[in-house]
Amino acid sequence: MLLFMPVALAFAEEAPAAGGGPFSSLLSVAPLVILFVIFYFLLIRPQQKKAKEHKAMLSQIQKGDSIVTTGGLYGRVLSVSEETVTVEIADNVKVKVARDAIAIRKPQG
Repeated sequence: MLLFMPVALAFAEEAPAAGGGPFSSLLSVAPLVILFVIFYFLLIRPQQKKAKEHKAMLSQIQKGDSIVTTGGLYGRVLSVSEETVTVEIADNVKVKVARDAIAIRKPQG
């Protein structure tokens, strides 16, 4: 019985009075707002920037560029259309690839 006395006392204590006004409710929401701001600057914003750069890179693809697809194929661009790119991955081996599947572009040179 003596071992359970501190637990019983902890449950017997009165809870603090609820309703500290609008300031206390603001303090309870503040950690969530701070967490969202941290996520925005560390996760969301960099991903948006990277997606914007990738879209710009895809719009600059031209005939003769060397590319790497997301599947890991290396090749040279033979022709470009609105949705697809024809890529030569070996001598006389041509593959049509979706523009979105291009990961890296190396300009002609």
